[in-house]
Amino acid sequence: MFEENLFSYLEKTDPEIMETMRSELNRQQTTLELIASENFASRAVLAALSNPMQNKYAEGYPRRRYYRGCQFVDKAEDLARERAMELFGAEYANVQPHSGTQANITAYLSLIEPGSKIMGLSLSHGGHLSHGHPVNFSGLFFDVVHYEVDPETKVLNYDTLEKQAKDERPRLIVAGASAYPRFWDWERLRSICDSIGAFLMVDIAHIAGLIAAGVHPSPVPYADIVTSTTHKTLRGPRGGLILAPEKYAKAIDKYNFPGTQGGPFMHCIAAKAVCFKEAMSDEFKSYQKQVIANASRLASVMVEKGFDVVSGGTDNHLFLLDLSRQGLTGKETAKRLHKAGITVNKNTVPFDKESPFVTSGIRVGTPALTTRGMKEPEMDEVGDMMASVMNNIEDDSVIDVVRGRAEGLAKRFPLYE
Repeated sequence: MFEENLFSYLEKTDPEIMETMRSELNRQQTTLELIASENFASRAVLAALSNPMQNKYAEGYPRRRYYRGCQFVDKAEDLARERAMELFGAEYANVQPHSGTQANITAYLSLIEPGSKIMGLSLSHGGHLSHGHPVNFSGLFFDVVHYEVDPETKVLNYDTLEKQAKDERPRLIVAGASAYPRFWDWERLRSICDSIGAFLMVDIAHIAGLIAAGVHPSPVPYADIVTSTTHKTLRGPRGGLILAPEKYAKAIDKYNFPGTQGGPFMHCIAAKAVCFKEAMSDEFKSYQKQVIANASRLASVMVEKGFDVVSGGTDNHLFLLDLSRQGLTGKETAKRLHKAGITVNKNTVPFDKESPFVTSGIRVGTPALTTRGMKEPEMDEVGDMMASVMNNIEDDSVIDVVRGRAEGLAKRFPLYE
């Protein structure tokens, strides 16, 4: 029967792949995951990803498909759309994008023409590749100008942003980030866009779970289009999401399919529906509050230990460490922390003097550790481990000790057990 353990079939068919999966699970179980964009999906989400809907082609939309036999996947997509709209208070949702970047492609094309001017947060100041970086489609197909954080405070100065917008007159302003630790002023951004006749598009890929839980301001009442991923803080499957007022529904549907992608991943859409349902729970709201509390505590610990936290702290699930005054690079620091059982990513910091391949900083996030049940006392431990490594970056004996401590902490908060 289908309901039997699917892994038994995989074990017989492809033991080599099964072994890579076991190894990856062991890595997740025995290390401390601090990559801000990563999280651990629930068993229910994982189960939904392994379902027979993956076999079904369903080009089009519910009750408007190009294939027959879609009556049950229609129900799954309806549930996902309805739950997404309820969760975020949106008039319309499209749950078909395969990723956050796919969602952004659709959003751009739904609002503006190729070649139009857009204004997004610089990648080195916390933005995302798909917000206008020259190597990305957004930089290749649009005329891009970037805004930056304030040189002194390392946070956005909306007066400066407004002046730049009025000078540049972009057709669309992109808000949202992959490495910005502070709240956004969505209402002010809406006012700026209105003053120059621009659209406002907001990418909430990183903070979607916080917004869903009501612990971060929502851009939905202010933006023309909101895009997101469904993993990260939402703790769902890897995929994309678009939210908007009903007036944009026709354009978004058209540019998503057939405009930028073909058949939707119906098994993934089913898993998105599950994650949206989970995000409506009181447990999820408590979880998101703890994510922020943990990030704030860990950032404070690093400050106390003499490290430079960009902007002085965090309002959300992540923060940046600028390691310039320690004479460290993000590349080497991330490598040594990884050897010690602590996973982070190198990251540029505002006005970074190092290349993006080296960087002066690392990005630190708390969603995954919080999913495991860790709270403020554990953040004290994690901060002490990180400082031990960074203060003894070339000492393998220290690395070995921290590795043991990291494994011990991970075992106290087991994953999928």
